[in-house]
Parts: sequence; structure tokens; C-alpha cells
Amino acid sequence: MARAWQHPFLNVFRHFRVDEWKRSAKQGDVAVVTDKTLKGAVYRIRGSVSAANYIQLPKSSTQSLGLTGRYLYVLFRPLPSKHFVIHLDVSSKDNQVIRVSFSNLFKEFKSTATWLQFPLVLEARTPQRDLVGLAPSGARWTCLQLDLQDVLLVYLNRCYGHLKSIRLCASLLVRNLYTSDLCFEPAISGAQWAKLPVTPMPREMAFPVPKGESWHDRYIHVRFPSESLKVPSKPIEKSCSPPEAVLLGPGPQPLPCPVASSKPVRFSVSPVVQTPSPTAQSGRAALAPRPFPEVSLSQERSDASNADGPGFHSLEPWAQLEASDIHTAAAGTHVLTHESAEVPVARTGSCEGFLPDPVLRLKGVIGFGGHGTRQALWTPDGAAVVYPCHAVIVVLLVDTGEQRFFLGHTDKVSALALDGSSSLLASAQARAPSVMRLWDFQTGRCLCLFRSPMHVVCSLSFSDSGALLCGVGKDHHGRTMVVAWGTGQVGLGGEVVVLAKAHTDFDVQAFRVTFFDETRMASCGQGSVRLWRLRGGVLRSCPVDLGEHHALQFTDLAFKQARDGCPEPSAAMLFVCSRSGHILEIDCQRMVVRHARRLLPTRTPGGPHPQKQTFSSGPGIAISSLSVSPAMCAVGSEDGFLRLWPLDFSSVLLEAEHEGPVSSVCVSPDGLRVLSATSSGHLGFLDTLSRVYHMLARSHTAPVLALAMEQRRGQLATVSQDRTVRIWDLATLQQLYDFTSSEDAPCAVTFHPTRPTFFCGFSSGAVRSFSLEAAEVLVEHTCHRGAVTGLTATPDGRLLFSSCSQGSLAQYSCADPQWHVLRVAADMVCPDAPASPSALAVSRDGRLLAFVGPSRCTVTVMGSASLDELLRVDIGTLDLASSRLDSAMAVCFGPAALGHLLVSTSSNRVVVLDAVSGRIIRELPGVHPEPCPSLTLSEDARFLLIAAGRTIKVWDYATQASPGPQVYIGHSEPVQAVAFSPDQQQVLSAGDAVFLWDVLAPTESDQSFPGAPPACKTGPGAGPLEDAASRASELPRQQVPKPCQASPPRLGVCARPPEGGDGARDTRNSGAPRTTYLASCKAFTPARVSCSPHSAKGTCPPPASGGWLRLKAVVGYSGNGRANMVWRPDTGFFAYTCGRLVVVEDLHSGAQQHWSGHSAEISTLALSHSAQVLASASGRSSTTAHCQIRVWDVSGGLCQHLIFPHSTTVLALAFSPDDRLLVTLGDHDGRTLALWGTATYDLVSSTRLPEPVHGVAFNPWDAGELTCVGQGTVTFWLLQQRGADISLQVRREPVPEAVGAGELTSLCYGAPPLLYCGTSSGQVCVWDTRAGRCFLSWEADDGGIGLLLFSGSRLVSGSSTGRLRLWAVGAVSELRCKGSGARSSSVFMEHELVLDGAVVSASFDDSVDMGVVGTTAGTLWFVSWAEGTSTRLISGHRSKVNEVVFSPGESHCATCSEDGSVRVWALASMELVIQFQVLNQSCLCLAWSPPCCGRPEQQRLAAGYGDGSLRIFSVSRTAMELKMHPHPVALTTVAFSTDGQTVLSGDKDGLVAVSHPCTGTTFRVLSDHQGAPISTICVTCKECEDLGVEGTDLWLAASGDQRVSVWASDWLRNHCELVDWLSFPMPATTETQGHLPPSLAAFCPWDGALLMYVGPGVYKEVIIYNLCQKQVVEKIPLPFFAMSLSLSPGTHLLAVGFAECMLRLVDCAMGTAQDFAGHDNAVHLCRFTPSARLLFTAARNEILVWEVPGL
Repeated sequence: MARAWQHPFLNVFRHFRVDEWKRSAKQGDVAVVTDKTLKGAVYRIRGSVSAANYIQLPKSSTQSLGLTGRYLYVLFRPLPSKHFVIHLDVSSKDNQVIRVSFSNLFKEFKSTATWLQFPLVLEARTPQRDLVGLAPSGARWTCLQLDLQDVLLVYLNRCYGHLKSIRLCASLLVRNLYTSDLCFEPAISGAQWAKLPVTPMPREMAFPVPKGESWHDRYIHVRFPSESLKVPSKPIEKSCSPPEAVLLGPGPQPLPCPVASSKPVRFSVSPVVQTPSPTAQSGRAALAPRPFPEVSLSQERSDASNADGPGFHSLEPWAQLEASDIHTAAAGTHVLTHESAEVPVARTGSCEGFLPDPVLRLKGVIGFGGHGTRQALWTPDGAAVVYPCHAVIVVLLVDTGEQRFFLGHTDKVSALALDGSSSLLASAQARAPSVMRLWDFQTGRCLCLFRSPMHVVCSLSFSDSGALLCGVGKDHHGRTMVVAWGTGQVGLGGEVVVLAKAHTDFDVQAFRVTFFDETRMASCGQGSVRLWRLRGGVLRSCPVDLGEHHALQFTDLAFKQARDGCPEPSAAMLFVCSRSGHILEIDCQRMVVRHARRLLPTRTPGGPHPQKQTFSSGPGIAISSLSVSPAMCAVGSEDGFLRLWPLDFSSVLLEAEHEGPVSSVCVSPDGLRVLSATSSGHLGFLDTLSRVYHMLARSHTAPVLALAMEQRRGQLATVSQDRTVRIWDLATLQQLYDFTSSEDAPCAVTFHPTRPTFFCGFSSGAVRSFSLEAAEVLVEHTCHRGAVTGLTATPDGRLLFSSCSQGSLAQYSCADPQWHVLRVAADMVCPDAPASPSALAVSRDGRLLAFVGPSRCTVTVMGSASLDELLRVDIGTLDLASSRLDSAMAVCFGPAALGHLLVSTSSNRVVVLDAVSGRIIRELPGVHPEPCPSLTLSEDARFLLIAAGRTIKVWDYATQASPGPQVYIGHSEPVQAVAFSPDQQQVLSAGDAVFLWDVLAPTESDQSFPGAPPACKTGPGAGPLEDAASRASELPRQQVPKPCQASPPRLGVCARPPEGGDGARDTRNSGAPRTTYLASCKAFTPARVSCSPHSAKGTCPPPASGGWLRLKAVVGYSGNGRANMVWRPDTGFFAYTCGRLVVVEDLHSGAQQHWSGHSAEISTLALSHSAQVLASASGRSSTTAHCQIRVWDVSGGLCQHLIFPHSTTVLALAFSPDDRLLVTLGDHDGRTLALWGTATYDLVSSTRLPEPVHGVAFNPWDAGELTCVGQGTVTFWLLQQRGADISLQVRREPVPEAVGAGELTSLCYGAPPLLYCGTSSGQVCVWDTRAGRCFLSWEADDGGIGLLLFSGSRLVSGSSTGRLRLWAVGAVSELRCKGSGARSSSVFMEHELVLDGAVVSASFDDSVDMGVVGTTAGTLWFVSWAEGTSTRLISGHRSKVNEVVFSPGESHCATCSEDGSVRVWALASMELVIQFQVLNQSCLCLAWSPPCCGRPEQQRLAAGYGDGSLRIFSVSRTAMELKMHPHPVALTTVAFSTDGQTVLSGDKDGLVAVSHPCTGTTFRVLSDHQGAPISTICVTCKECEDLGVEGTDLWLAASGDQRVSVWASDWLRNHCELVDWLSFPMPATTETQGHLPPSLAAFCPWDGALLMYVGPGVYKEVIIYNLCQKQVVEKIPLPFFAMSLSLSPGTHLLAVGFAECMLRLVDCAMGTAQDFAGHDNAVHLCRFTPSARLLFTAARNEILVWEVPGL
């Protein structure tokens, strides 16, 4: 018999929480998919190698499942044409572990003393020839029932003990595993089988069977060993046996079978299941596993198919109890009641044909408290916190954030108590008469429900054993009452017994049962501290002599805990706190005060906050709660502080400030965590070791009025009567933002569908938009006179509607962030309607708007764009049978394909109307006794959700004959809003708190709209499985690099922004789980799709000398590669990659060489040990089918060999120690390992790897050995050479489970024979390569270890968190002899540096004292461990470069990027000089001021940003001078006037603003280009007098709609005049690689009358326009559409960049052109310097500097 907690059956996946992968493990290709047959989520395990793709329970081989059930039920389906393996480790009673395996790989039965192998073959019903084979193409879901007891007894003559572990290997689908002592019949679950001598399959385990179909036609049942009394000698080819019967072939030998028979039975060991033909009989033959009555089984199954469906009454008593418990836990429906309890009971109606019952399961709760915030407890193991959320009791696991619920209370929970063994939980609800419940804490089942003698229960306290429960409250006269109950027999099926009752005239605020004597208690209150004792059925108390403290108001008490946990009563000390700040220490034996102390604030002179707390005289701090551990006392006070004191109260050990008064504190049993709750609804704990406060829950302090959800970010917005608007993360249920309005109460809320913005309506009538990025109010409109009652937006986000209590309706345009009012119509909406989420409704296609109005009896439908009235329905005349005039309460649209409009009415109906004609389609009568304020219909029209009082009702909308709803309780106040999540997988309900429910119904993408009902029923077990990893939404860690001497001055603009400023809001939460970055696992991921250069004649790589251009310098480093930097300190050779180029740089002079030739971005480098050869590898381009590896001669810089080893990206390169071999490793798609001989670079050997591998390395001490690391394995390769041939011998070693479930991501060899490996979880493990075992591991970082380097006795590790650490590992070699018992205490960290990104490459000297390190931020650092510094060597932008500008003297240049930085470089050396950084903004355009009166100190930079702001920076003072906001949207271009006194800026909406850079005022805005983004503004001195206009400047503006305007201006006289207007045609499609080419224009520097234009025209060309002649004078053809344009001031050269990664230089005088390659992406920027000596080009974040020879 199984243990009690495993009876009657155990859901293995649920119990071990397989979806969290904490107590189980997965390897290889394991994923959650939706199965169409079961209509639910299942696990898919697939892969070519079964041993490398599996699910294992438990996670570690050292653990045991401990499952004692006799039968194991495996619900699985083999993948067609694949093999599968099932391994079971079974322990016998004599502790012998036997592996039992089932597979279609096995050809015959094999057995040893510790291993049984059974062939399990599923095949079609054909003559049997061979039992082994692939799964058939029509493989069906199978219930494999294994009798583990008989398996061991029959085949090994051993007694079954328990199931130790399970491993399910590829390739199969698995739904679940169950264990039980009962033999279930899977095909039987209906009520008509109740009289048969069989046990029906519980609903949770059963497969769904559509109505009218047979179970055996859809599924297969395999019972092994079979209980058949007769076994044929060969498989039956023609039989009337049911399809689930086990057809037994001849076994290897006869074995006895323990059956009820006097004869031995020959028994096969190979369970073979045959798929029946369509004409097969379905009758029961003699092979039936269990005896049935003498009736036709086929007829019985026919009866079953006509039944109404399974019900609870058809189950056996144990099954009925189990089903009830499941329904309670899943649906939240109260089913456990007591006859004498007068509490409301929510019942589900008869729901024949209804989809899963229950269809909802409570997943999460946002809220805390309700009746009060003093009830929060630790569980005895300290792993979870128990607290009430109104009527729900929540158990929160503090490490994972998982919530568990106790449902059943119908009012707010007023008191909680938990016994010392976590067996019993007691709770009481607030409403009189108070109802109390006792729960089994482990299962969540209500054991007992009883009415308290008290009218209201205020406090509960358990004795440590759980046998005594004491409660304090008020009777119906208001007197204080204390009651003691005996609860010792409740867990055994007994009742709660009242042991004693007592009335007292003394106030009781806190009451505790002592932990050392269950008959003694203590209480405190106003002016009294009393000690109680229970003896002889009587409760007696006596006061403590308080002396001068007799008038204090005591608030809480706690007993001193002895360190051994078992103190004598005589040594018991009691601590009591008061509102005056006093803490009294009371001797319980003598009943006297031993010490009295008082908490006082001490302020430093002029200090605003208390700096120190002392105990003395004076006004004290009110203490609300205290908790005592053996070492300290935790005190919570109303000043918002949690303070930790030693027990002698000598000084404060630790304190934490809260946002509100602390109402409760509780020290965890281990004394390491202190739980605290505040009256403002916050719950969290302080970790005393790390001194970090973790927030567990936040809550509104008043009912929630409305909610809204945002799809892309997974966020939830709520508004409440507490005058706050809060934003929550739906994945973690943690609060992200809160907005408080002390004067104006929020009423309604909705998100913008596409932008990070939400709208909120207030009681004053204001409607405001809030930015989630800047956390500020964007726009406010006050067109309403009354409180906003409704707010909704169209699905495309173009329109917003609001209504108010005065009846007005407003329409807004939201096409841009500066949304504005379009129309305001008075007397449209019902004026007296309350605020409701369903007051306004927009159809799913956004075309219709519906609302209640202009009276309560009418519903109006309008066109959303025009606000033309299309339909008006009089609800008051719909119900002709009623004498009462009906009125509408809420409206809701169905899917657009249906055209339904749903209206809830005051007569408790939901009327479904045709949204076009207004006719009644259907009606749901009597939905609830009270009107429904909110209703919603799922997108597939399957479920209708209604807020019905304090319940939620779900209707099967698809069924025309409505069978009745499912009802879900849990809220203690009326539900105000209900809504489906955007993915329709969850439901949210808001009232007293916010509840998140999982929808257990499977999604049906092909389901038609009603009225056809769904085709089949689905049980609760068919619901989708949760994937915690996919729903986790964690904020990335923000690592700040340490400052270094060589770093340029970094100006933090607006470190704490003023009102309306930019700045980043700190959203870091120390309580959030850490994030593991697997950047190291990805190894190389191209930042974009590389374009191949044009192969036309004239295209050439950058020449080393001669030609029109010569590549001078490269600014940037490819941070998305891996091991793509090499440095040799002895020779000084230093090389790194930037895009397609290998950059060889002299670290002393800064001179660069550029080795080109790769057609795609370079992924990795390798330098030979002789430093004479460099190998570089790149990915595959569009012109080549394979990747390139180029082998370079280091001395000459020439490519000597070009090889094409892989069809996918090369992940790693490595030379052998003798440089005779080169190994190349393909990426995770290719999985190819290749060896090349370096003499001729011919392929020596190549092999396909079974799993992805992340790194490879040669053994530096043995050239014949190399090692690979990857997913869960370390692979050792031995190279054996026979003549010219080299063969590989492989040895694979699995990673020990102690190392963790992460993948191995990096490796390096240590002192022989050691190998160091890094994992994706931050572990470093050490291997003995001779023995092939791992003997040591330690946690080296929080993120994945992407790099390891070893030299001498030191190890360098680099991680995805940016940490670079130096470890002393000299003692590791000595630990090798200790084996797995070695400890990591001998390994210690010497130094640590934090860099600006994940570490991807590094090279150090032999002593590891100094080195060069590369990060994903595109930075190369010089690291010195001796000085503890990191110096920036190479630094490029980490994101796209948007502009390059030059100083007038051409001594410096400046760049801006989407990373928000503006960088100033010295032009001669290209060293970074100054950096201006704006947080959370993109810098999109930049301009350098022209020379001003020869005063270089007035040089300025004007930078435009994505939020519409324009900042002026002073270069000489390295400071921001001015910030202005001339545009409401992002700036696209900016330019100075020729005198530098005016700034012209353009934005993406087509506006051009003219501003003063000194005052920040914008004095002119030009809207001629409105509607298309401004792409270029070019300013020049007016030199052409033939234009006939006045002005000092001539400037142009080009916009994205191919229009160019030319202007003459004199800004000192505020004069601006249009000179010319040019429009160029555009064909239908001119996109270049998904982007529309920009419209660019510029004045010709060598001829002031000419203007040059490129854009998406009819032809690919440069158009030259003459301003004087007003006509096009010349056209220069181009090979592609231009992405960038620049004109040389000194020569007639024109530079054009293309999206095809090519740059063209055109000589306009000679009419010739030359093309240049070198970039890895679209050349979106090219700029000549003012002297025309240099040309800068940019492709994404790469900057190339070209010299123009001859200038």
C-alpha cells in the first residue's frame, strides 16, 4: 500500500513540478507542445540519439522519487518512424536497484541481476515477424500500465520496494506519469460502470473521448505483465480481442506468474500492441485483463458513449474526495462544507457539453491584507510565507515566487495561525458570526469548518504540537473573549473541541501560546500584560506587575527563544512593546519587569532623518510589532523602520526603511530573514546576511476599480480607490510603477495598443496620457465636466474615446504621442452611469463604438471614426413579459466575424444583439441576482466571462442551449472588472484584489465560431502546462564599469533629471532572481545579415596603396564575435576583428594594417604558437555556400590559404601545440569538427557531432589529444596517426549532476592532467583527463562563464555579467587525489574587475599579470592585475552610428549613436577625448557649430534625440549648456546657420524648427513638409545672386516623400523666403533590404547654383539640379539606390553609400567612378572632412576612415 500522501494516485509531473525543472532535469530537444488529440500541452522529446534527449526525475542520481505505488501509468505516444526508450530504476526491499527498460530498439528480452530489457513494439495488425521496429506512422496515445511488483517478482524473484527514478528518452510525446496501488481501467470513466467490478480511471488521468466515439478506437492500453489466464503460443492474427489487449509472443523461457490459477502459465516478456484494422471486432475475448460480467462489451461501450459524461457520483468514495479536492484547488469553488455552517456555498451548475470543468484555475494573486496587515507568518522551514489576501490565504515560496492558495472563505480573513510542524493551518474570517477553518497545510484540504463562539476573531495562536489552538476576539456584546480549542484529533478525522472559554475586561491586542508549555499563554493590551494557564478545562490569568508602566498601550509580545530550543519555564523571558516606544523584558516566573527600554530618535544637527536610535527618556517611537530569535530582536515601528537589535539592546545591528508604517515583523526560524509588513500594503523580508531587502508583494489599499492589459510588454495597469494607478508585470506579479494623485482620483485606464503609453481618466474629468519609458505625464485634456466613466482605444491605436458622468463623449486622435481632441459630443452617454470597464466598447476591428446612452434604457452603436449613429436599441422594450422597465448596465463586442453585441441588463440578463440590425440573437437569463458591471467574450467566442457580485461566472458561449455557468469564488468584495489576457490563455478579475486565472481549455486555432459546439470534452488534466521559464520576465543586471585613468571624461547628463527630463528610472530589484546570460553559449551571432559586395566591374577591396581611396583607420571592435582578438606580449603582435576586416594595430604608435578578403563578418581568430600564422573564420554570405577560413602570413600580411570547411558559421579555431594541425568547429547548426594539416591545409579528418558543442581546445602537453565541451558532456578525442592517415578515438563523459543543469560553455587546460570547464550557470568544474572524471567545482560567477585562461597557478574567468576574475588554483592539483570529496575552499579569488559587457575574448602574458580583454560592448580593455586597473584601448559605439561631424579647424570629429552617446575624437589619432551620455535616449542627429569670430572656446555641438529634445554641448567646457524641446517627436536632422547663432532642426513628422542656441527659444516652425520625416537640412552661404531673393543663408530641407524645399533666410531679421520647391516621382516599390531609401540633398560645394539629390526615384541615379535655370542639368547613374551621400569641398568627388555594403566614389569632372568594399552592412553614412583629405563611412556601429590621396 502506498503512503497516505500517494493515495489514491499521485500525479508525478505535478508533484515534482516538472515545468520548473528544479527537481527534474531535461537534456537535448525537450519542449512543451500542444497535442491536437488531447487538446492540451504535452512534452515532446525528440532527437537522433535517445541517450542525449530525455526527461529525468529526479534531477540528481543521488536522490530518489520514493514512490511506493504498485502501478506506474505512463501516458505517452511514440513519434512516428522513431525509436523510444523508457528507463525505470526500481529499488527492491533489500535496497537492490534494478533498471527496467522498455524500448522498440530492443530485439529480444534480456535480463541480468540488475537490468531488465523488454521490447515494446507498437505495430499495425499484420502477421508478426520481428518484434523490433520503428513506431508506426499512425502511432496513437498509449496508456502503459506497469505492475512493478510483478515485474520484480516474476523476473528476478525480488520484492518491490519503491520507484527510485525515471528517464524518458527520445523520441516520444508524454502527457504525464501516475503511480497508484489501484488497477484502473482506462477505457471506463462513466457513471454506468459503477456496478461493474472494475475501478474506473480518474478524470485527471483519463484521455478525452469525443461524444459518440469509442475509447478503443482512439487509444491503446498496454498492461504489463498481463493478468491473462491463457496465453497463446504465437500472436493472434484474427481475434475479437479488444485493441488494448497485450498480444504476447513467445518468451525466451517459461516463467512462473503469480496468478489465481493452479497451473503455471507460460508468460511472454515482450508487450506488443497491435493497431486494429477498421473492421476489427470490438468484443471482449478471454484475454481481458480483468473479469467482466457476461455481457457484450461493445454494447456497454455504446452505452457509455451516449451517457451525459463522467460525474463525481460515478466514482468510488476515495475518488470522489480526490476529485472534489482537485476541483477546489483548481477552480476555487467551495465544495467542502459543514452541516452547521451557515456560509454561502458556490456550486457549479450542470454543464453537459461544457468544456473543461473546471475551465479556470487560480494562478496568482496581486494583493496583501484586507482586514489588516498584521497577519504574515513564516513556515517552520523558512521556505515560504503565509499571508491573507482578503478571502484567500496565500502561501508564497520566497525563492521561486510561486503561490499556493487556500480557497473557501467567503469574507476577509482576520486571523491566521500555523503549528510548529506545518501540519495544521487555522484561519478565521471577519464577518460575524466568525467562521473558522482548519486546513491540512501540505495538501491544502479543509479538514474542518466550524463556527467560533466569538462574534469576531482577532487573533489565533497554535501550540507548537498543533494540539491546542487559542483565539481572542469579541463576543456579541463587545467584550473580550478567549477560547481554547483542542485540535489534536482533526487530522485523524475527529472534530474540534472547545476546551475552555473565558471573558476578560482587559484589552487584548496580542496573544501567544508558549512554545515550552502548551498550557501557558501570554497576552498584552491597553495597560496590561497577563499570563494565562489552561488547567482542568478552565482558563485563568494573572497580571504582571508593571509598576510605572501600567498605563502604556502594549501592541505586541514575543517569547525569548533559547539557542537549544528547549528552555525551562523558569528561564522563559517575555518581550512586550508599546506605542510609546517602550520594550519591557518580563520574567515569566517571577511576573516582574526585569528591564524597561525606550526607542528614541536621535537626529544629527541639521539632519532630516534619524541617524541613530537609542533607549533613553523623551518622546518615543511607536512600536507596532516585535519578534525575537535566539540572537536578536526585530522591531517594527510606525516611523516606517524595521530595526534589528541584540537582545541587550546595546546598538542597532541593521535597519530598513519602508514606505509606510510597519505593522508586523516576524523572524524566520533560522534567524536569517526578517519578514515585515506595512499598513500601506507592502510585504517583504530583510536578508540579514546579504543586508538586502526583498519585496514579496505590494497591494492596493482600497478596492480596484478597473484594469487594462498591454500585450507586447506583458504589463497590467490598475486604478483603485486609494487614488493610485499601478503598473504590474504579469509574469512576476511584481509592481513596476505607481502614480499617485492626492487630489484627483483615477477612475478608468487603458493602454495604447502600440506605444509604451497608457491613458487614465480622473474624477475631475481630466484624461491624461503617461509614458512608461519616462514615467511622466505626456498630455492632459480636460474636455469633460464630470468624472470619467469610460475609456477605450481602437485596436490600431489611432483613436481614443472617453465618457463622463455628465453624459459627454470625447474622441481623440492618437496617431502621434501628442494626441489631441477631435470631437466632444454632449448628452450622448447615460449621465448617471457609474465608472465601469464596460461602459464603452469598441469592436474588434475598430469600426464600431457602443455605449449605454443617452438614457439607461438605450444602447447606441456609432461609427468609431465619424461618430455617426448607426444603431439605437431600446433595451427597456426587450422584455415584454416583465412589468419593470429594464436598463442596460454594460456592453461588449464579440469577434468581428460574429458581429455580436452583448448587453448586460438590470434584470440580470445578458442579451446578445446583432451589431448591425439590432435584432436579438440569443439571451442568457438569470445570470446573477445582481447586475453585472463587467463582461467580456474571448476572441474565439468560446467563453463568456461575467463579473457577478463576488464571483466570476464562465459561460459556454459556443453552446446555444446554455447549460449553465461555472462559478468561481475567492473575492470578498464585488468584482469590478474581468478581462481575458491578450493571448487568451489567462483571465484577470479585479475587486478587492487582482486575481490571475489560467484558462485550462486547449486553444483551437481552427475552431469555427458558434453555433457549433466543440467536438469533445477535455478534463482538467488536458490543460496547458505552465512553463515558468517562458513566463519569467526579469530585468537584466546593470553593471557599471569601474573607472580607470585612461577612460575619457564621461559627462552624465541629468543624472537625476528635473521634472520633464530624461534620465533612467532605477528599476533594479534586489529581490528579483538573477539572470543567466548565455551569450557565451551562442559564441558568434552576427549582429545583422551581412550583405555581399556588388560583383560588378570596378568593385574592389580597400587597396593598400594607390587608387582613389586608401583605408587609414578603423574605429570599432566586433563585440558579437568570440575569441576574435589575439595579443602576443613577447612579439607585440595585436590583432582584432571589425566586421569583415582583420585589424593589426601597433599598440605603441597606433598605426593600423587592414587585412581584407572575407565576404562576411569574421567570427573568430586563432594565432599559431609560433606567432607566424593567423587564421580567421567568417560566416556564410549570400554569394558563397560555405564559410571562409583565411590563413594569413603574420610577417607579410598576405593570405596564404583559403579553405571552405563548413556550411555554417565557424565557432572556434585552434592550432595544435606543434602547429601541425588546425581544428575547426562548426556552430550549433552544423555541428562539424574538422582537422586540417597545416602543411598544405588539406582536410585530414571530419566528424559530425551528436550535440551542439561550445568550445574546443588542444591539450598543450599532448598534441594527440583535444577536448570539446557542450550540452552536458565532455568529449575527449585521441588522435592516432598511421602513416598519413589520422583516426579519432572518442570518449564521452557526462557532467556530474552536482555541477548543475547548465551547459558547458568554455574550457582550458591547466597543469597536467587538469581541465577547467565553465558552465552557463556560472560554475567552474575541474576534470582529471586521465581518469575522465570531474572532482571539483565551485560557483565562480552569477552568469555564464564564456572564457577561461590558465597559466602557472592562476586562472582567469570572464562571464556574461561583465566580471573578470582572477583565481588562485595552485592547490587544485593536490585535491585531485581526493576525488569527488574535494572541496573548493582551497580555491580563492585574488582580484575582480567589472567591465562594460560580457567577456568574449582575452589574451594574457605568461604570468597572467596583464592582458587584453574584449567585451560585447565593442570595447578592448588593457587589464593590469597588479594595479587593479582596466584601461580602454579600443572603443567604438555599441549601436548604430547616426552622424559624423567635424570641428572647423579639423582637429576633432564627433559622432553620435543610438546608444545615447555623443563622442568627440582626436582626428589625428582617433582617440576618444570626450563623451556625453544621455540615459535611455537615442541620439539621432548632430551638428558642429561653425567658426564664430575666431573664438574656438565657443565651439558647440547640437545633438537631437528621440524624445524631441535638442541639447547644446560646450566642447571646451565638456558640459551641457542648454536643453530645449522644439519638437514633440524624434529629431531626424539638425544644422547650424552660417553664423552659428541659429539652429535648424527637423523631425520625423516633417516639421522644421528654428531656435536660438543661446536662449533655447524656438521662434519659427515650418510645416511645409508635414507628414513625411525630414531627412536632410543643408545650410550654405548665399553666393548666387541670380536667385532674386534676399538673405544671408541658403538652406534646403529634404523629406521622405521625395520633396526638397530651398529657402533663403536672414535670421537676424527673422526673414525666411521660399526659393524653390522640388518634387520627384517615386515608383510603387523601391525598398532596399526592407528599408525605404532616404531622400538626400546637398548643395554643390564647387558650384553654388547646383543642388544634388538622391532618393527612391524611378531610376537609380544622382540628379543635379540648377537653381538658377530651374531645371535638371545632369543625371549620374548608380548601380543601386543610395543610402548616404557626401560631396567633397575641395575636389569634384561625390561619395555614395549603398545598402549592398559598397561605397562608390564618383569624379564628377571626369565622369568616372570606382567602388570600394570593406563594410559588413549597409553604408548608411559617409562624410568628407572640410579639407576633403579624409572620408568617413559608417555601417551600423563600424566607422572606417579613408584617406583621399593627392590632397
